[in-house]
Amino acid sequence: MSAAGRMVMAAPMVTDPLTRARTVAPAIEAASHRIEAARELPPDLLDALHDARLFRTLLPRSLGGDEATPETYVRVMEVIARADASTAWCIGQASGCSMAAAYVAPEVARRIWAAPTAALAWGAVGPDQIAQVVDGGYRVTGSWPFASGGRHATWFGGHCRVRERDGTLRTLPDGSPYERTMLFPRSAVTMRANWQVMGLRGTGSDTYSVEDLFVPEPFTVRRDRDEERHPQGEGTLYRFTTTHLYASGFAAVALGTARGLLDEFVKLAGAKTPMSTSRMLRDSPTLQSGLAWAEGKWRAARAGLLSTLREVQEHLETGATMSVDQKVAIRLASTFAIHQAKEVADFAWAEAGATAIFESQPFERRFRDIHAVTQQVQARRNHFETVGQHLMGLAPHPRFL
Repeated sequence: MSAAGRMVMAAPMVTDPLTRARTVAPAIEAASHRIEAARELPPDLLDALHDARLFRTLLPRSLGGDEATPETYVRVMEVIARADASTAWCIGQASGCSMAAAYVAPEVARRIWAAPTAALAWGAVGPDQIAQVVDGGYRVTGSWPFASGGRHATWFGGHCRVRERDGTLRTLPDGSPYERTMLFPRSAVTMRANWQVMGLRGTGSDTYSVEDLFVPEPFTVRRDRDEERHPQGEGTLYRFTTTHLYASGFAAVALGTARGLLDEFVKLAGAKTPMSTSRMLRDSPTLQSGLAWAEGKWRAARAGLLSTLREVQEHLETGATMSVDQKVAIRLASTFAIHQAKEVADFAWAEAGATAIFESQPFERRFRDIHAVTQQVQARRNHFETVGQHLMGLAPHPRFL
């Protein structure tokens, strides 16, 4: 085991997830170049992350998880992303997937998450992923892209449309497609290493597939459905949906990445005198003002996200259910945070000048990473349209909340 892994071995027994994240962050940052080059998290860093139980932040306590509040989770993700965005993204994806543990029978959840190195990954939904109803479960055929963390995942999920025995596709009461997630071990999948991208390279978000795989009914799940929640999912955390946690967690990746860029820019400004000038960067009134604006944007976006999650948490702890207003508030706060973080990152990148383009400097990778974050579904600008519809008294589609 690595020195980093040994360093955090005892931490989970005596500290909270945020403290554990801060403890392992230096090891994450030190490994960032290896993560980028290999397009995956190296084994010694995985040891440290599992020792720190960072993949178990949103897992039910009864299964050995932290069952952390969304606010704590966001703070954890921000710390990790400040060190390396790909590592944070992998942990965020696996954490969102782990919320499925609240919606399967306890013995199934233990089968998937009992090992301390357990991690579930799944990819994007598409029209050609089919689960055929058969006796005892389903026969599944499909291929799923964007399996972030798939290179170290121990289990996979496949979001599928369900085909009935008569050949028709199952639908919801409103006529939209019914989807169910199939859960299967790593040994069942075929991986295709096709993650050749500009940013978040270390997530190893490859494509995986299965062909005519039998999946027993207990190893299937419809997330975020009250009628499918099991006793281990009775905590307040699971009154939030996985969408809320994905949105908030990936906003935290953006905030942490921007924080890293801004901090590195301040360091640079105190040491660099641009070519053809005699004044250090830090002495420029224009840059001083720009830095203040960037800092204000970052703090406001972060505060808005954290306060929204805290307020919803307090509401849900009373036993109430989440209102549409609160769902919209989380959607707005998370999408806004991602785009404000990008603006902050762009400021730091541009004002760092030619220094920023070198791979040896701490700007270039973070710049690519945050621009990859903004391309993900949780960052779509049409989320603002959804929020605006609600603010106008119209009824946005619940799927986008």
